[in-house]
Amino acid sequence: MWPFKKRWVPFVGIDISSSVIKLIELSRPDSGYRVESYAAVPLPSNAISERNIVDVEAVGEAIKKAVKRSGTRTKLASVAVSGSAVITKTISLSANLSEDEMEAQIQVEADQYIPFPLEEVYLDFQRLKPSLKNPEMVDVLLVASRRENIDLRVNAIEQGGLTARVVDIEAYAMEKAFSLVVDQVPDEGNHKTVAMIDVGATMTTLNVLYDQHIIYNREQVFGGRQLTERIQRHYGVSYEEAGEAKRKGGLPDDYGPAVLSPFREEMAQQVSRSLQFFFSSTQYDKVDIILLSGGTVSIPDAAQIIEARTGAPTVIANPFANMSLASRVNAQALFSDASSLMIACGLTLRSFD
Repeated sequence: MWPFKKRWVPFVGIDISSSVIKLIELSRPDSGYRVESYAAVPLPSNAISERNIVDVEAVGEAIKKAVKRSGTRTKLASVAVSGSAVITKTISLSANLSEDEMEAQIQVEADQYIPFPLEEVYLDFQRLKPSLKNPEMVDVLLVASRRENIDLRVNAIEQGGLTARVVDIEAYAMEKAFSLVVDQVPDEGNHKTVAMIDVGATMTTLNVLYDQHIIYNREQVFGGRQLTERIQRHYGVSYEEAGEAKRKGGLPDDYGPAVLSPFREEMAQQVSRSLQFFFSSTQYDKVDIILLSGGTVSIPDAAQIIEARTGAPTVIANPFANMSLASRVNAQALFSDASSLMIACGLTLRSFD
């Protein structure tokens, strides 16, 4: 008799960034992961502000376009909120409690840990490991976010023609996606300190992993939008023209020394500053490797300049290096955007939990 395989329910990962909707769908044939669907659709400049959805209809319309462009038939989606929109707290509870008993106790005690009225937040928790202080207790990760943060994303997903199956946290989606790039890290990250640095359009996020698990997270305002604004000011063009010139090229000869080089140096400085915050607030004094992601890190020589500034080996993450592609996936576009798709990959990996 043939053994039964666990049935998995596919859903797409939808990364709602400040400037682009990114969609990824993966399957898992016997040989490994395969990219089934992919699309990236730009957002209007005023649709997102400070990581918050301002125009739900515009975001929903972009998601709808991404679904159509990708060709996916999947109607379930996983989406994430940023770390700044979430409160996390590790608490200790009796190890003898069932999941239902644990949930009931958390509901009673949650107001000790959450600085908002409980009716204004969504709560979730995850059992971690036995407490080091008391073997009869277990550590539990408590997670809370304002309802409006979740509801806006769920509404945008629904307006895009999908149903939100999972609402995750970006940092944990990145941790999940790390499994796709472990071969780029010494000893696959075991007993290694790995700095995953995502430089997006408006925000730079540092997630530090040890033994493949997140131990530190920090966000700071810096991203590719600053480069666009520098192009705009230096050449006296509109913001839209500057953005298009940045993507397609064709800028004057002085673009490299006058605009791009200073921006790269500032990006390396921002990365170094993030790491210094990590070192000063933990017992760690070095990282074994830096993994770069986000659309902004694809500018020429970014990894080399960051490595020279920090002294840590630095590579650009490519989650698709060992994957096959469905025939409808545009390979050139996918690999061009690969470093910016880590969060979307981590979200679609929830299909296999």
